Amino acid sequence: MERSSATESILPMTSIRSGSGTEIAPDVYCYTVQVANVFLIGNPNISNEWVLIDAGMPHSAEKILKVAENRFGPDHQLKAIILTHGHFDHVGGLIDILEQYKVPVYAHPLEFSYLTGITDYPQPDHSVEGGMVAKISKIFPIKAIDISAHIHELPSDSSVPEMPDWKWIHTPGHSEGHISLFREQGRVLIAGDAFVTVKQDSLYKVLRQKKEIHGPPVYLTTNWRAAWESVCKLADLQPSIAATGHGKPMAGAVLAKGLVDLAENFQQTAVPAYGKYVHTK
Repeated sequence: MERSSATESILPMTSIRSGSGTEIAPDVYCYTVQVANVFLIGNPNISNEWVLIDAGMPHSAEKILKVAENRFGPDHQLKAIILTHGHFDHVGGLIDILEQYKVPVYAHPLEFSYLTGITDYPQPDHSVEGGMVAKISKIFPIKAIDISAHIHELPSDSSVPEMPDWKWIHTPGHSEGHISLFREQGRVLIAGDAFVTVKQDSLYKVLRQKKEIHGPPVYLTTNWRAAWESVCKLADLQPSIAATGHGKPMAGAVLAKGLVDLAENFQQTAVPAYGKYVHTK
């Protein structure tokens, strides 16, 4: 496996939630590494088997695996890894985890070139309208990683391997092969970065983790029309609880209203006034 800056960089960004976790459901656990969330799927009261959704910031593997040990026991069995997409803050610990656990990694095929060493991600737009995080995004790593030996396409029937009752949904915009995951039971949504529950370009709000619904992070979103269509698709699911790649989980009426408002007012509230990707698609 070829390492890259996406898994080797050390980025001095964090939040008050870093190192903390939240049980969203008995079999869904959200853990925050610096400013990014990963999800451990599996009920520790039933089995020591689990699935990882996303792999956090660079150098996060040890922390993620320690959480798995605490939750599922020292003999925990990682069965698979599902990627919502391949940006650096979602694959940072991936190669280190795969060196210990030779499990399949599932992603949308449109994300494969970034995960097999072929194509680097587009440059972050540090000129985009936004706060301090947007301005420093030019230091964020974009180099492709190569996990060719482990990568598999998600099933075409929208099922999710090792996750019965869940389905994956193609939600592009933030990246071409971005997906979200939904389970009808409990109406649980894991949205990746299709939308987020913190204003991710604001350093202050990222640090404080102020909970509010926003569109995808502006500095890495390259197709705003597709991003809006994806938000509309997720709003139509009417989730009861949603967890995103950044920010705290949200539920109930606040989530419902916020997601509908985002879909209806996306151009005004989510799309930046200027930026190199704003009018390209």
